[in-house]
Amino acid sequence: MAHQKLIDFITEARKRGFTDKQIITPLLQIGWPIKQINEALLALHPKQAFKNQVCIFLSDEILELLQKRAKKNKFNLQEQIEDILRRSCVNKSTTIKAEKNIDDLLLTCFSRAQRKKKN
Repeated sequence: MAHQKLIDFITEARKRGFTDKQIITPLLQIGWPIKQINEALLALHPKQAFKNQVCIFLSDEILELLQKRAKKNKFNLQEQIEDILRRSCVNKSTTIKAEKNIDDLLLTCFSRAQRKKKN
């Protein structure tokens, strides 16, 4: 079982915006065993233990909007961004299939198929 002080430390560090790599390095330097660190990380997010990581730079304005949206949806900032990206990928994959056979974008605006959908 993971050590509670270690779990609390990792949770607080994540809230402050540190990545797992930035958290692990000093813990190793002060003598925490890697096994206990990994157990604590897995105890916090067992499903997210081996995710890929992407770094993005956001303006203060966009970051503030994302934080408000995350709070509204009861997510942390990382979960909100993951949700937006996941939804974007799902929506793109379904719309790409529908538009594969269309040669001209104007055709979609003036086609009878579009008018039938509205009625």
